[in-house]
Amino acid sequence: MTRHILVIDDAATVRLYHRKMLGDAGWHIDEAGNGLEALERVTGRGAEPPYELYVCDINMPKMDGYAFVRELRRLAGVPQAPVLMVSTEAQSQDSRAAQDAGANAYLVKPARPAELVLTAALLLGDAGAARRAAAQIAAATAGAH
Repeated sequence: MTRHILVIDDAATVRLYHRKMLGDAGWHIDEAGNGLEALERVTGRGAEPPYELYVCDINMPKMDGYAFVRELRRLAGVPQAPVLMVSTEAQSQDSRAAQDAGANAYLVKPARPAELVLTAALLLGDAGAARRAAAQIAAATAGAH
């Protein structure tokens, strides 16, 4: 079963990077350039499978990541899925604010590929992808010593 992920970021290069890393793990990736566009994608899925994970930036035009997550959590009739916030905001209060808005996990940009995939895999419950990403992290750590 293919997992469906929505990557939300106003920077096309970041969306491309996340699409490559997450797509290489075997998941189907859609993109949105801001929170408002993301909400339109979520509510306009029709017969398509619902998203099973959202990978979301914080600082975006039209609707930021915090507002997107709050609105997503308020949507009735939309299956709720985990939200992974990925942002340049590196202060502990940023992580808390994301959690308060309804996010499930937080990574600071630039997220390392294996760390991004491992976090996504854990949130999706994809044990195989989690094992592969963890092995990459272990190999990189062992090679650094």
